[in-house]
Amino acid sequence: GSAETSASVVFENIQKCSPKCLCLLLENISGLTVDDFTLEVIPELNVAVATFIERIDTKEFIKKCSQHKRVKEFRITAKLLELTQTIKAENLPDNISIDYITVYFESVRSGGGPVSDVQLFPEENSAIITFCDQKGNT
Repeated sequence: GSAETSASVVFENIQKCSPKCLCLLLENISGLTVDDFTLEVIPELNVAVATFIERIDTKEFIKKCSQHKRVKEFRITAKLLELTQTIKAENLPDNISIDYITVYFESVRSGGGPVSDVQLFPEENSAIITFCDQKGNT
């Protein structure tokens, strides 16, 4: 049902789009104002997480994003932040630690949650972050 749909959307490849620009894009696409969502930008990962306070159909919103001219120009990808999810973070700084990544993604403010695993691939400056299954807690 719709209750299970995440209120958070992950935007990847945001390096060409400033946070201010991304906020405006979100407002344009969703028809909401900046008070209706929070945007947490993770410059080190070229990722932003938008969490909608105002409940919207996030699946529909992602579809709109993927068809939006500017989003295509910026080559930004949008996907649902699922509760049981693996995120691949790319273009990480050389000296980033697994601890930093874990703590970062466990930040509730950034729409994260308990992280069960982080695999760091220093040679390609990427990491795979796996979240715990939170369905039991809700």
